[in-house]
Amino acid sequence: MTEPVQLVDSLERIEGEGLASIEAAGSLEELEALRVRYLGRSGDLAGMLSRIGQAPAEDRRAIGQAANTAKRRLQEAHASRQTALERAESVGVAQADLTMPGRRAWEGGVHPVTRVIDEILEIFRELGFSKVRGPEADPAADMWDTFYLADGVVLRSHTSPVQARIMETHEPPVRVVVPGLCYRRDPFDPTHAPAFEQIEGLAVDEGIDFVEFRSTIEHFVHRFFGRETTARFRPAYFPFTEPSAEVDVSCHMCGGSGCSTCKGTGWIEIMGSGMVHPAVFEAVGYDPERYTGYAFGMGSARIAMLRYGIPDIRLFYEGDARFLAQFR
Repeated sequence: MTEPVQLVDSLERIEGEGLASIEAAGSLEELEALRVRYLGRSGDLAGMLSRIGQAPAEDRRAIGQAANTAKRRLQEAHASRQTALERAESVGVAQADLTMPGRRAWEGGVHPVTRVIDEILEIFRELGFSKVRGPEADPAADMWDTFYLADGVVLRSHTSPVQARIMETHEPPVRVVVPGLCYRRDPFDPTHAPAFEQIEGLAVDEGIDFVEFRSTIEHFVHRFFGRETTARFRPAYFPFTEPSAEVDVSCHMCGGSGCSTCKGTGWIEIMGSGMVHPAVFEAVGYDPERYTGYAFGMGSARIAMLRYGIPDIRLFYEGDARFLAQFR
């Protein structure tokens, strides 16, 4: 038979050691290990409780009460220390955050090319132009600069087919701007991309002349680039306009004096344009003796490069959050 006094002494010893160890626990992990050691199913207290049956019957009640008291005190001490450690850990995290530089969460933003497209469309909306869109896959006109999807079907290399669709289905007056993706077999280099955003414009009505055409383009240049920017029109050739012109703007980097950006010329090309050829009107059923008009087209990414001083068009395609964060 085990002496009752020995069992009580052992219970008191376990209780004392457990309370001291729990109070000294320095982490939640250490505290959990002590819980398992003293209060777990195979712990010290459980081992003592299993020996109560060896004591005399008349002493078991007193020993059981002592065991329950030890268990309760250990559980209370454990709960109290756990709360204190959790609070200290929480405060420690908050204090640590206050000593570190703040980490700004990533915020979504509008892509710089999309910003430019929206701004251009708004300028022409103020002039009475409507935004229209068309399919990116169209019947093929020839074998030049195209990505074929099937026989006779290509990814468009410009948005001009939308202009034709509008004229075939709408009577003048027509004033539209056509944003959209275009595809060409261009190398992916600092100034070219095989898929790019383009904006074309078309105006058709009675009495439209070159003076109105030029005034419209100059208004756009001043609204978008600033009143200090000068526009010039250089004679050019495009198959669907006559006369045709390349539109340049004075270099914003050097003010027109010449630099590496403008290759020493003082000018930067922004679009092709011209008065719509009478043959185009005949093809869509418009009377070329009654109606005149003008058309223009520009690459949105290249305009964005000018606006933001970006040297490489490929930066627009890489999805680098550090680059995009500059345009929020």
